[in-house]
Amino acid sequence: MERVLITGGAGFIGSTVADRLLDEGVEVAILDDFRTGRHEFLTGALDRGAELFEGDVLDQDLLAAAVAGCDTVFHLQANADVRHGLDHPQRDLEQNTIATSNVLEAMRAAGARRICFSSTGSVYGEPAVVPTPEDAPFPVQTSLYGASKIAGEGMIAAYAHGYGFTGLIYRFVSVLGERYTHGHVIDFYRALRRDPTTLRVLGDGRQEKSYLYVQDCVSAMLVASAHHGEAPGAHVYNLGTDATVVVDDSVALITARMGLEPTVEKTGGTRGWAGDSPVIHLDTAKIRSLGWAPTLTIPEAIGRTLDWFEAEPGIALDQESVSS
Repeated sequence: MERVLITGGAGFIGSTVADRLLDEGVEVAILDDFRTGRHEFLTGALDRGAELFEGDVLDQDLLAAAVAGCDTVFHLQANADVRHGLDHPQRDLEQNTIATSNVLEAMRAAGARRICFSSTGSVYGEPAVVPTPEDAPFPVQTSLYGASKIAGEGMIAAYAHGYGFTGLIYRFVSVLGERYTHGHVIDFYRALRRDPTTLRVLGDGRQEKSYLYVQDCVSAMLVASAHHGEAPGAHVYNLGTDATVVVDDSVALITARMGLEPTVEKTGGTRGWAGDSPVIHLDTAKIRSLGWAPTLTIPEAIGRTLDWFEAEPGIALDQESVSS
């Protein structure tokens, strides 16, 4: 039976990957320090036999134990706090770049040669080409998060070239859906639950973003992984939808769904913070050529996410569930 390690497997996307792999009969090991992951997200997976290794991916002994006997690693653990990255610059280096190096070395020692890596559309910085394809030239990096992820991509490509690894690199847009705990949709939801009369928006509200429903994201990952099998090399895929939404419109969707009409206050400027690209819109022709397509639109994904918040208020309103 195939055995897979998921780093960050108690997180939003990681726990969803775990459930899907278990559905396919894969043996699953999970490594997570629960800094942002949730024990609640693993209840079903652990009941179905997933093995949990609790601790930091920087703990090399624990990592070696977790990867032992695995064929593939879904390396999804990361610090995803883009907005406050400049407040703690070492965190992206340690939790993203060094962590990825540790994972690759642990894999090499254990004989695992296949890695599926969660990268980001942020590696494109503020691109000149929109929608942005995988082979777009990289501009100056605008966030420490994006820089740390492109470093991880580079190491995976080097291991693929030097050691015959198979590297699946997924550049995500923002992902929404059940178990979502980090990003502006939950920030707005929490703010409106605290004060339904006023909502503060960073920037001018015209930032244009793309979003992807979590189950569609996981399906795309699994489609690309199956397509390449164990063929050596680094294979990069943008994961997103062909549509975008501006922040003003996402605010309108959220407030309408909650039945609210708050006063919206904006801080101004084309960026909400340093590293906040005014436009994130990825060209997804490559993953679509494998037969994948999203099942939910962006408004439907936002609606599904808000429904989950209402169904799980203990998690959705828990300020400790995300970095802040």
